[in-house]
Order: sequence, then structure tokens, then C-alpha cells
Amino acid sequence: MNLFDELEWRGLVHQATEGAREHVSTGSRTIYVGFDPTADSLHVGSLLPLLALKRIADCGHRPLAVVGGATGMIGDPSGKSAERSLQTIEQVEHNARCLKEQIARICGMGGSGGTGALPADRIVFENNADWLTKLTLIDLLRDVGKHFSLASMIAKDSVKRRLEGQSGISFTEFTYQVLQAYDFLVLHQKHGCTVQVGGSDQYGNITAGIDLVHARAQAQAFGITWPLVTSSSGVKFGKTEAGAVWLDAKRTSPYRFFQFWMNVEDEQVVKYLKLFTFLSQDEIAALEAEHAANPGARAAHKRLAEDVTRRVHGDDGLARAQRATEVFFGGSMDALDVAELQDVFGDVPSSTQPRSKFDGEGLAVLDLMVDAQLATSRKDARRAIESGGVYLNNQRVESHEAKVSQQSALGGQVIVLRKGKRSYHVVRLEG
Repeated sequence: MNLFDELEWRGLVHQATEGAREHVSTGSRTIYVGFDPTADSLHVGSLLPLLALKRIADCGHRPLAVVGGATGMIGDPSGKSAERSLQTIEQVEHNARCLKEQIARICGMGGSGGTGALPADRIVFENNADWLTKLTLIDLLRDVGKHFSLASMIAKDSVKRRLEGQSGISFTEFTYQVLQAYDFLVLHQKHGCTVQVGGSDQYGNITAGIDLVHARAQAQAFGITWPLVTSSSGVKFGKTEAGAVWLDAKRTSPYRFFQFWMNVEDEQVVKYLKLFTFLSQDEIAALEAEHAANPGARAAHKRLAEDVTRRVHGDDGLARAQRATEVFFGGSMDALDVAELQDVFGDVPSSTQPRSKFDGEGLAVLDLMVDAQLATSRKDARRAIESGGVYLNNQRVESHEAKVSQQSALGGQVIVLRKGKRSYHVVRLEG
């Protein structure tokens, strides 16, 4: 499989330096991908570089994952309109350790469509703190800085935009490109690395590294970038009303993660199948045709959500996400714990009731429905029950005389009422 052709048909080539296609097509290369440790987890926007590690390996090259333990202390101005807040050294070191573990774990899990795992020992891991923190200021200025002209540094898009804006740019962030360029030189000398891949906002940093490798090592190096991924309205990919969608289950549950992919815009789903899965051209073409013929079936969305969720959260995470999804559409709640139920119903109306209200035989379901505003009166609630449209924990309420006791509460904490197909209300017991 030719790496450049593979990236190109998937829409993962935005820019490529001269000779990059030929270079990666004529031998096995060491190719590096960088990860910025701004948090202790990657988010869905980081899936492109993460999946690039496997694409590189699948095409017969050696993937090199570099976590910016040192550059993360500085902050990359690329794509930023204002200065980043500097993190403590301890926080950056913690984040770098977490990212290495996360990258190895996710690459070690296979998705569907014949996409196997990539063992961690197939990936070369590096942390640029290992060399940048040992580099003295004099060494940096003498051995690296003299190869950078001020004119070329100012001309980089990431710097130019900041200089044209109101916030400007600090000397700290201005020198970021020098540090990342030095990374490329070290990786070339240590591993024979000749290619860096990254997002289009990294192009200036990549070309700075290419120039430094040429100047210091008298060798050729190359770069390939992929385009910035946005929604059809131009919103940055991975941003939701609730914030970023993370790859760590503690930050974004497998259910929420699965739903993110299920809810992508119809216009984007085929594009995302190309970008975020390893499905073949034929498989994606078949899903595209099926989606065009019957978009309501959401076959393309389901395949996308299943494939990415399995890769990030494993078979168990996918299974739990699917069970949670079924619950929202009337499935059994028996397999979910209280935390999962609260996650599933986190966006529906809710209220809190004293536990004592459900002592003994409990509270009449008619009164609970009125309290939950699922009915305007006891008479209205009775009519809904007699028509078969009221459910308690997704079990139909058969009689208007039914009572809701503490035993009805799932996990002793939560009662889920539903009227019709989609009108939910969650009652939380306290005290």
C-alpha cells in the first residue's frame, strides 16, 4: 500500500513539500507525528495524528510518536489568536506520561473492517524534553538560531497572523518554531527520520525543521499536512455545546463518544468515514450509496460510530455505548449502572424528590407524573396510562392505580418516567 496514495484518497493531503510523494513511495521511511501535552487526554481532533501512526505502519514505514514534554511548556502559537496560559512543569510531565499511555492503548486496539491492532512496540516513542531541557541557551543560539533568518520566521503564517492581530506574540511563542525544528534535526540524527506529518497549521513549523535538517545535516527532509477538519458551518471539529469530546472515558463516556459520531451532519459522514476509519474505498462507497438511498437508516453513521468507538474504547466500551443508546429508545435498563443511566439521561428534564415520599407502598404514579410535569392533572395522567403511553424505567405502567416505591428506584437512586416515545423525566431520590 502506498502511503501518499492512501492519504490522498482519504482527503488527508493538504500540503506536501517538493519530493514528498516520491520519497515515501520509494522505500521504508521513519515518519514522525507530534502530540501536544496540553491536557492529560487527547480529544477527537487528535484522532487524525493518532490514526496516522497506524496508517504509516500499515504502509510499511516506521511510525515515530513524539510527545512535546518540553515544547508543551512553551505553547505553540499555531492556530491560536492569543497567548496560551503556561502550565507547570509537573503538569506537562504528567500530561506527557498520560498521552504516551493513551496513544499506546488506542493504537493497540483494532477496529472493524479488518483493521487490526498496532502493538506498542511497533511505535517509537520520544519525549522532546529528553533533549530540549538539556540544550543550553548558548548552544541554541550558536548551533540552531544562526540558521533562522528573522524575515523567514516573521513570514510564517502562525506568526504573521498574531502580529497582525491585537494580542501580538511573545518572544517565548515566537521561538516555538525553532524548538520544533530542532526536534526534527534530533529525530533525523537519532532515528534517520526524514518525514513529518501533521495538521495544516503545522506547515510553517514543519518547513522550518526541513530547512534545519538541510542546513545542519546536509540531508533532505519532507513534510505532509492534512486539512483542518470543520463542520459544514465552519465550526472546529470536536467542539460541542458541552465542550471538547475526549478520548478518555473519564472525561467523555463511551456513550457520549458514540453519540457524537452518530450525530455528525449527514453531509459530513462519508468524509469522516474516510478520515477516521480504516474501511476500504469499496466499503465506504457501498455505505455512501446506502446512505444516499436511505439516509434515515443511518447505516453510515452507525458504522462510523461503531468503528471509532471500538478503536478508542474497545469492544466492551462499544457494547456499553450501544446498550445505553438502546435504553434511550426504550430498551432494558437492567445492564446499566446508575452513573451510566444518569449519563444517558443527562440532558432530559429532571427533578429531586425526598426519599421518604416513596416509603411504604410509595407515591401514586398519577401524582408523580403531575409532579414531573408529564401530565397537567391526575385525570390527564390517567388518560395517558390507560392509552398505554406511560413507562416507568422503560416498563409500561399497566394500571392508573400503580404506586412508585423506593424499590422502583434504579440503584436506589433514580426513577425514569416516560410518556410516549420521547418525553422523559428523571426523578432523583435524596435523603
